Amino acid sequence: MALRQDRLTRNRLTNGLQTLLIMIGLALSLSVPGYLLAGIAGVLVCLSAVLFATLMTSWMPARLILAQAGAGRLAPQHAPELYRVLAHLYERAGLQLTPQLYYAPSPDLNAFAVGTRHDGGIAVTEGLLRSLSLRELAGVLAHEVSHLRHGDTRVMSIAAAMTRLTLWLTTAIQLAILISLPLVLAGQVTMPWLTLLVVAFTPTVSTLLSLALSRNREYTADMEAAALTGDPEGLASALAVLERHHGLWLSSLFGRHRPVEIEWLRTHPSTRERIRRLAEIDDDRRRRHHPSLRPPHSPHPVVRQRPAALRHRDWLRRR
Repeated sequence: MALRQDRLTRNRLTNGLQTLLIMIGLALSLSVPGYLLAGIAGVLVCLSAVLFATLMTSWMPARLILAQAGAGRLAPQHAPELYRVLAHLYERAGLQLTPQLYYAPSPDLNAFAVGTRHDGGIAVTEGLLRSLSLRELAGVLAHEVSHLRHGDTRVMSIAAAMTRLTLWLTTAIQLAILISLPLVLAGQVTMPWLTLLVVAFTPTVSTLLSLALSRNREYTADMEAAALTGDPEGLASALAVLERHHGLWLSSLFGRHRPVEIEWLRTHPSTRERIRRLAEIDDDRRRRHHPSLRPPHSPHPVVRQRPAALRHRDWLRRR
């Protein structure tokens, strides 16, 4: 591995602890409106509803995302270089499933993992294939392989379900208080100011925790990607390309100056900080002369044929 094992283990433990604390915070945020509505029984019902919804939709969201993106399955013979790199990454990550690549004909620069380590794959867009070299794509693919390896799609699905249910329940409580305003004005009941204050801020806390969890998983995926490829510079170069593309889009939308982005309102960490961390890893790797998985230099990977987009019903039939 390109990273020292003790450093990698330390980072895994730290990020795992942060994930656990954030998930506990999300559960507590969800418990507040549940308790206000029905006491302990309400808390248990809310948590059970989240688990049930997650289990019921564990396979559906991935296929819906692929269908909405107009994605098609990219055959190995049509992208041999990408599949060769992906097979090496799967082997290093200890994933037993057959590598699956999906293609989306979007000009956006994007890649995303779908499914889990037992039934999943990675989708790449046309914009990404045209903008990144094979070495840079190897870093991006390793990042997505890390998401598959650690089940990040399911973790984020649970977090999103908690945040969404928290919002629904607090909205219901706020509507109930609003309906009771005539009784408050008549003096028959008192205004529950503390309850109103709690339910007003609980959805915000839950949303911020969900965003923090997303940033945490991105940092972890960067670290794991560097360990899988042994080439942090490749991923850092890809991130720089993505940031330039994002910056050009924002500049064209808002003018010469990009709007200021608040760190704790981002789904992803700042690119500058991610590149800085990867640079530190790269320095450590060079000092220790670790071998790396670095594909031969190629302006762009060879994709001999783009697949046609599959229809919604085709994705829903697939298991």
